[in-house]
Amino acid sequence: QVQLVESGGGLVQAGGSLRLSCAASGRTFRIYRMGWFRQAPGKEREFVAAITWSGGVTVYADSMTGRSTISRDNTNNIMYLQMNSLRPGDTALYYCAASNSVYLTPRQLRGPGGYDYWGQGTQVTVSS
Repeated sequence: QVQLVESGGGLVQAGGSLRLSCAASGRTFRIYRMGWFRQAPGKEREFVAAITWSGGVTVYADSMTGRSTISRDNTNNIMYLQMNSLRPGDTALYYCAASNSVYLTPRQLRGPGGYDYWGQGTQVTVSS
């Protein structure tokens, strides 16, 4: 099993920045890819970004391209999401996820079904 714990959420004004962290523990050698998703009240869980654990290949949702950077620290098993120019529409519960799968179709990579492990989430609230 893999355990994921998110941190770094909070309340920020529009235009501000936050850096989210996700610490992975347990059988981390099984992880091939990690990602961030978010879910606002009344909405479906939405893909934000993903990164392969060894090669650092990144993919972003269109809504976050240019405003966010996903990265990882392989030594300490931590993944980060730096978010800038935050907007009220970014308000959501942000989840960290990990996948054992080497190959995912583009749809699977951007969908919750492509990931095997999930954290509990960290709340991000952006005020106008």
